[in-house]
Amino acid sequence: MKRRGIALAFVLSMLALPAVAVVVGAALHYFENRTTGTIVVSGATRPYIVHVPPRYDPAKPTPLVLSMHGAMNWPAFEMRVSGWNGLADEKGFIVAYPGGESAGLAIFNMRGARTPARMPDVVFISQLIDKLQASYNIDPSRIYANGFSNGGGMSFVLSCVLSHRIAAVGLVASAQTLPWEWCTDTKPVPMIAFHGTADAGTPYRGGKVWFAPDPFPSIPKWAANWARRNRCAPSAVESATTASVSKLEYTRCADDASVVLYTIRDGGHTWPGGLQLPEWILGATSRDIDATRVMWKFYEEHRLEAKK
Repeated sequence: MKRRGIALAFVLSMLALPAVAVVVGAALHYFENRTTGTIVVSGATRPYIVHVPPRYDPAKPTPLVLSMHGAMNWPAFEMRVSGWNGLADEKGFIVAYPGGESAGLAIFNMRGARTPARMPDVVFISQLIDKLQASYNIDPSRIYANGFSNGGGMSFVLSCVLSHRIAAVGLVASAQTLPWEWCTDTKPVPMIAFHGTADAGTPYRGGKVWFAPDPFPSIPKWAANWARRNRCAPSAVESATTASVSKLEYTRCADDASVVLYTIRDGGHTWPGGLQLPEWILGATSRDIDATRVMWKFYEEHRLEAKK
């Protein structure tokens, strides 16, 4: 038992994942873990779920949303937490939930290769997009990525490596384990983020937490770095969305690639407006904003420009 505890502590430190999230994930995994397909990448079988809205028309180019789970979770968990399926049925887009995997663990490993484009997770998601485009009429100008915690960190990776395929990204309670300088892609990529000020897993103001080998970055600073990448105006516009939610928006960006950060006062390591997770473990789930709906509205404003 002691060895298992030490091994778990080591895994958590490598993943930058709150231990409590593992407990929640394990409990929910017992009740629900289903997939609709797999892809083999680097010898590993990678699962995914695809949800196609009932009104899907094969003759009509359809947007695709990729939503990635947190560490030690799985595709069905992300599907339930985010609530993307209901909105997909309402708005008529396809949503896919890739499954992370590294050394037998359900994570997205952002340090898996010296060459970013050869990271197993990047290869997997690229192949998943290819497979979905072969099966459905996917609009290549409207492919979007988002993720929760570790999945949010993976969304950052995709913005740096697949900017030629991803039109915009979304980050929820994002766990950023790579330094900003890692991203050498200067192509502007629209970004929207949601983060709670009481997130004990990935602190809003950044800093060291016991389970992570390196300090987390400040979320406002991270957004400012993204705004510089997108060559936005230096001054952000701040406004109050509700009594507990504020919006920081960088505008006048290159290619109209705006950067938006929603700050949820007293929000925890949760998905705002999504599935209610145990508050005593992960903190409060805000009902003052629906991250999924707001994210989709942001996506609708951004398309990938066709190559000239």
